[in-house]
Formats: sequence, structure tokens, C-alpha cells
Amino acid sequence: MRGIRKSFGDVEVLHGVDLDAAPGSVLALLGENGAGKSTLVRVIAGDLHPDAGEIALDGTPHDIRDVATARRLGIRLIYQEISDAPPLTVAENIVLGAWPTRRGFVRNGETRATARRVLGELGVDLPLDSPVGSLRLGERQTVEIARALAGQGRCLIFDEPTAALSDAETERLFEVINGLRGRGVSILYITHRLDEVFRLADEVCVLRDGHIVLHDKVSAVGKDQVVEAMVGRTVERRRRGRDLTAPDGGLPAAGPAAQGPPSDGGSPASGELPAGGDSAAGGGPVLVELAGARSGDAFADVDLAVRAGEIVTLYGKVGSGASEVAEAIFGMHPVDGGTLTVEGRRARFRHPADAIAAGIGCLPGDRQREAMFRSRSVAENLAAPTWRSIARAGTFLTRRSEAVAYGRWHDTLRIRSRNDPEQQIWTLSGGNQQKVVLGRWLERGSRILVLVEPTRGVDVGARQEIYRAIRSLAGRGSAIVVATSDYEDVVELADRAIVMVRGRTVAEFTGDAITVEALTQAAGGVINA
Repeated sequence: MRGIRKSFGDVEVLHGVDLDAAPGSVLALLGENGAGKSTLVRVIAGDLHPDAGEIALDGTPHDIRDVATARRLGIRLIYQEISDAPPLTVAENIVLGAWPTRRGFVRNGETRATARRVLGELGVDLPLDSPVGSLRLGERQTVEIARALAGQGRCLIFDEPTAALSDAETERLFEVINGLRGRGVSILYITHRLDEVFRLADEVCVLRDGHIVLHDKVSAVGKDQVVEAMVGRTVERRRRGRDLTAPDGGLPAAGPAAQGPPSDGGSPASGELPAGGDSAAGGGPVLVELAGARSGDAFADVDLAVRAGEIVTLYGKVGSGASEVAEAIFGMHPVDGGTLTVEGRRARFRHPADAIAAGIGCLPGDRQREAMFRSRSVAENLAAPTWRSIARAGTFLTRRSEAVAYGRWHDTLRIRSRNDPEQQIWTLSGGNQQKVVLGRWLERGSRILVLVEPTRGVDVGARQEIYRAIRSLAGRGSAIVVATSDYEDVVELADRAIVMVRGRTVAEFTGDAITVEALTQAAGGVINA
């Protein structure tokens, strides 16, 4: 690529980008959300047309005006966000866009044979005739990858491919990528996980504000150098309880308390974080508790008590039950054994609406399907749980009332957008979408927050801002449960870390005992504590 420029309206996103990707190599493409990397790969894949510049394959320039042209040239993009057809089967999704036909009729036998071959290459066994919408998120991501591998690709672009994969699925993907590299395929690999970069990639390229600021061999750079190139500064990693109101981005002090869930769904009077009980971690009253809890085959015998001002993380890989425990607190799964207690009262939630009414907010793991109204504005998305309270006479909802609610949290949460309440949420980066969803529970005044994979698909800089917001919420009295498969979330946030394996808790760590080594060993069945 030479001199690639792309603007949206009056805003230029790519400023003359030059990029080389060699055959038989893995180029890691990094950058904060909003740096321009998604725009760049969409240009390569024909989803966007550049305003200026040239794209050449093997020295031959090509005018890639659409996805079909890119596919004919052997370019495949595997998007971070799921883009499948849920009602169609696994096999049909794998050949989607390239149906094997004969005289106008789809050849089902060939469809199944192709799907079986590609899944075999990935070392995955999925039910070919099941609707893909019935699969869990990691399995659907695997189907996305299989679709890209079904054709004869010369250049494959992976956008956060391991975000929803288990350890075993990730290891198999790496084997497939190494095999593709051996066949001379050029691979662009977008990730926020630096350990993957230094394990997998040959070269690393960092975009910042639409410019290439670093392009070098992985062997010639260190992690700190890469991070500083991404954010343009040295990133200081803080543990919870330290410097929560620092001038470099600590959230403002809380104003009048929003004690518990308002009966009318009301909200704080200004963009300040809700106050609560004792701000010392673990020193406040127990706000949410599970005792001997069970939910079908997802988890069993789970005991969990979270106090005001405390962050408890549930750490485990896909299938561990960690996310299901958190979702059960929010009414997304039934607690069909044991008890759930919220602020001293027994609770039995039939639906998330019951949990919201009890003062619980949630960031689901699948932001696109479970948290966002994609075709709606940022203001509508943030204000959704408080529509009744901000409506005039409790009935008439106005755009102005939604805009006022959004304005309370735009600057506080550092939502990077056009500062336009009418901007559609799908146009924001993943990290900023996550901040909008978090803002809805601040507006609601929820004292209990359940966060599932809160930093999935979020870059280094946005991660630190989300961590800072979570710490500050706990410091002001919220009880926070974080379910995550990312050990960085745990090390950065946890007052207590609970490790889950196959639906049961296997270890608990506090303070300085919360380390990557301890978490990894416990999740793998090795307990040294």
C-alpha cells in the first residue's frame, strides 16, 4: 500500500499510509481504538475505497472497489465482530458468499464436504447441520475463521481472532496460521494482546492517529516500546486504590449519593460517580451474595459474597462457568439451586429487568448482541434503562432528555466521539462503545455492577481508562463482579480473585498473591496456594 488516504466527511482518518506485507509472514497491526487500523484493513478488503493511494499485489496495482474484487484477488478479512447468518447452518455459513452450485442449485453435498475439510484443518468438531446462532460465541468465531480459510487466500486479515476463543481453540488457530505462513500466505494480524504479537508475528506495525509510527521486526523491539508507540506516552499501570483522582485522568469526586436503585429509575443530578458505603475494599456491607448456587450444567456449589467498595473477579477460560455465574446475578441464567441475596434480601430473577429493578447493572460479554442497539444513537443507548424517569410525565421521551443524560457522562468517561448525542453507536470503536454501555448504569445509579469480559477487543489506552472508571466506582461504594478470561483484568482490578474450572471454584487469591503465574496454574489445575 502506498499513500493511502481515507476521510469520513471533513475528518481524514488515514494520512498517506505506506504498508508492506511480505508473503509467508505474519505482520501484527497494532494501535489504539480509533487509530485507523480497522479503516486500513477495510480498504485492503474492498469494504471501503480509498480517497487516494495505490494497492498492489506482487507488484501489480489493483483498483479494489468492493469485497467481491478483493475476494477474487485472494484477500479475506475475518472481522472482530460476528458477521454470520444465525438461521443458516454451520456448513452454510462456512460457504456463505461462495456457494457451490450446479445449474443454479446449491450443491449441499459439496457444501458439507467443504465445511468438513476446513473444520478438520482447524481441528474443530462442530455440528454441520445446526444453526450457527445456536453456538456459543467462541464457536461462532471459529466458523468465521473457517469461512475465510475455505477459499484460496493469498492475504488473510485477522481482526482480534482470539477474543472469544478458548485456550485450546487459540492454540489450534496459531498452528493453522503457522501452516498458512509456510504456504506463502501473507497474514495481517490485528490484536491488543502483546503476548500474541511476540509469540506469533514476524513484524509489528503500529498506527497512531492515522499515521504509521512504528514498523520493525518483532525481534528488534520490546513490549514497552510498542505500548509507547501505540499511546504516544508511557502507560502507568495502577492497582486499585492508588491515585484514583490523579490529574492524568482520575474520575471526579462523587456528588450527592444515588443510594441504591431509585424506585422510579431515577438518576444522579450530575455527571458524578454514585456514592455508596465504606470505600475501603471489603469494608462495606455485603451487597450481593451467592450461597451454594447452581445453574443447570453451567456451574454448581458457588459461594460468593461481594461487599460495597470491593472488586471480585471470576477468572476462567471459555466453558469455566465464570461468565455464567456473573450473568446469573443479572438474571440472564436461572439460579435453580442455592440462594441469591441482594442487599440482604433473597432474590429470584426471572429476567434481567428484575435485576435492573433491584439495582444491578451489567456489561454483557457479547456487546453487539446483548448490550447495544446498533442502529440507535449513543444517547439512546446510554439512556435506555432510565427512559421512564427522564420522560416528561413519565410518558413522553424526548431527544433532549436523552442528550442531557449522555452529556453527563461523555467527558467523565472520556468517550471519544464527535460529542454528538445523535451519533450512531456502531460508528464508535469497541472501547468507546463499552464506555457508553457502562455510562447507562452510572446514569441509572446502580450500586451493583456485573462486568463480563469488560476489555474484550479494547486497546491498551482504553483499557486503562476502563480500569480507572471501575476502580473509582468501587472506591465510591459499588460492589463489582468482573468475569473475565483475561488475566490482565484480574491483576489490574481484583481485590479478590476467584478461579473457576468446569463450573466450580478451585482457588481464591487476594492482595499480592494475585499474579499471572498463580492464576494460570490454578486455571490449569495446579494449585500452590
